[in-house]
Formats: sequence, C-alpha cells, structure tokens
Amino acid sequence: MSDSEVVDYLSPNVPALLPWHDVPVIKATADSLAGYGCLVDKPEGLAIEIVPWPAQGWRSIDAGTGDEGGTVAGVFHSHWDGQVLKGRNDAVGGDYVLGWACNPQDVAQTGPTEVERVLLWHMNYHPDGGQLFYPLTKQAFLVPLALPGDDLSLEKIVAFWCDGSQGLYIHPNIWHEGVFPTTAKQSFHDEQGKVHARVSCNIAQEFGVFLNVPLTEPLIKSEGYAHV
Repeated sequence: MSDSEVVDYLSPNVPALLPWHDVPVIKATADSLAGYGCLVDKPEGLAIEIVPWPAQGWRSIDAGTGDEGGTVAGVFHSHWDGQVLKGRNDAVGGDYVLGWACNPQDVAQTGPTEVERVLLWHMNYHPDGGQLFYPLTKQAFLVPLALPGDDLSLEKIVAFWCDGSQGLYIHPNIWHEGVFPTTAKQSFHDEQGKVHARVSCNIAQEFGVFLNVPLTEPLIKSEGYAHV
C-alpha cells in the first residue's frame, strides 16, 4: 500500500479467492494478555493511554504538551449481514467490512447468522492511544491482536476469546481489528484516542491469505502461552 492510498473499508481491495491462514484462539486472561492490554471489570474511570505527539527532530516536545487531544467515546456495532461481517464505530464515524464467513467469491446475499469463522483481510493499530471494547450485553466475543512493530508477520497474530463478563483494553500500537461477535450482532462501549491515527496492513494483499479466525471457545488453557 502506498503512503497516499486511502483504505476503502466498505469495498476491500482484495482477491475473491485466497488460501486461509489459521489464527490460534486463546482465552483472554490477565496472564495471556500481558503486553497486549488487560481485562476490564467496568468502563467507568478507566484511564485510556494517550501517547504524546512525537518529536520531529532533536528538539524534544515541551513537557505537558502533545497529548492534550483526550479521548472520544461511542458504540462499536458488529453484525452479520448474511455472510458478511460488518462494523460501525460511532466514536469515530467509521463503517467497515470486517470479514466474511467464506471466500468473497462464494458470499451469498443471504446466509446463516450462526457462522463458524471470520475470514479477516485487514489489521491496524493506533499510535496515538489505547482502546477499550466493553460489551453492552454479557456475550462472548473475540478480538485478533498482535504485538507492536511494523514488521507484522502471520505468526505474530492471535485471537483472544473473551467470555463477555469483562471488557478488553488494548495498549497503543497493538495491531487489532474490530470486535468479532459470537452471535448475529453485538454492541460495545468504545473509547479511544481522539486523534485516531491509524496504521493499516492489508493482510490479503501483503501476505496473500485471509486470516481464518474460528468463532468457537478455545479448548486449551491460555496459561503458559508464549508470545511470539
């Protein structure tokens, strides 16, 4: 992707057919989320990390400046439209095609609302601040994540299964995508940095695969999971 290219999230620039790369799913716990973020009991009073504006040269940013944009809050909606998973982030006015239940060439106009997977085409991170997803209903959800670094690789990507009793907070610079519901639709309280800088990776174009994220609860325990 060139520096000037604008990502069209409602009409992804991806092939109609690609191989699938299986993403491991692990249960979200305090231990397994170390480095990525943490589970949140309640959204009220949570301090969203804001990263100061970076210095452009050898002169430093004045203390107390560069991090004054604050946060913005709203509702993140995820829902299945046939075999297409769509998202809407009211906090930043974004609408997205998050993925599909099958290769895009096989998508039907109508389909089952209970699906086994999401085929993911894209991930991004926010260098200006962290982000909170808190379920408005106590239903399980998944979020794909990868640790910071522009040299993203498929082996670094995992998906965290959250049982819905708590929210998920991720640190700045953590690769992620929108929240994946385990039901036909779910909504989440969303809070994030107001600047909303975004760095994107078109997985389909860059790696020639779709990420296959199963929407089933993992059978293995997350304790002892080794971060790549």
